[in-house]
Amino acid sequence: MKPQRRRGHRENLWLALEIGNSRLHWALFTGEILDETWDTDHFSESLTHILAKCQVINDLPPALFPLSQRFREIRETPHPPIFLASVVPQQTAVWQTHPHVRVITLEQIPLLNMYPTLGIDRALALWGAGKTWGFPILVIDAGTAITFTGADANESLIGGAILPGLGLQFSSLSQNTGQLPQLETEIMSLPPRFAMNTKQAIQSGVIYTLLAGIKDFITDWWQLFPDGKIVIKGGDRILIVNYLQCQFPEIAARLIVEPNLIFWGIREITRDF
Repeated sequence: MKPQRRRGHRENLWLALEIGNSRLHWALFTGEILDETWDTDHFSESLTHILAKCQVINDLPPALFPLSQRFREIRETPHPPIFLASVVPQQTAVWQTHPHVRVITLEQIPLLNMYPTLGIDRALALWGAGKTWGFPILVIDAGTAITFTGADANESLIGGAILPGLGLQFSSLSQNTGQLPQLETEIMSLPPRFAMNTKQAIQSGVIYTLLAGIKDFITDWWQLFPDGKIVIKGGDRILIVNYLQCQFPEIAARLIVEPNLIFWGIREITRDF
């Protein structure tokens, strides 16, 4: 699906940066070709100032870039522009004075019928998915929060929903009760539905209720748009898809799994810069 780089052909390099609730998500593009993706921790203001003074790729802090062959190839390339989309205001403020940063706003996304508080991450992911696989399209983001965001055939937002992700649901029980333990999110196999110990009872309650909710949203989506595509992204996307394959294999078989939806959305927006 991705276009191949022609050997010896050099297009403009640029970076996409998605500032999420927990991490910075990076992508390196050569023109419209996605070369690399990686994650880092949120940057301090001092590290951002150091980054702003760098003139070429080779000067950038090791904390920013992976040591890959692609970065060794372009180490003398001038510092590329950074197209930024953020859902964390404090981190946005840290980056806004960076000379190479171009902040993407909701107004730059051509989706119709958007409301002012729609998250830029949801809008970009929906736009990227729609421009890649066509409208109507539903995006499920299985991250810190789980979100559903849909658009119709006219590229118009029809709305969506937000609920706590797996990790938040497990941690809320631990933090707000007297005796329930903190559980890991990475539960590779489904627990018994009717559990005989506290740990599995928590897993059963959270996971099966979440899967039933996801199934309900998907079923309703296909009633509205029988041929509408569904794309799932986010850090827990593989877990969720594996669970769905066990519980609802006919649904899992129709899902498109794509972690880079926001980068596809940013790529679409950069064409207008």
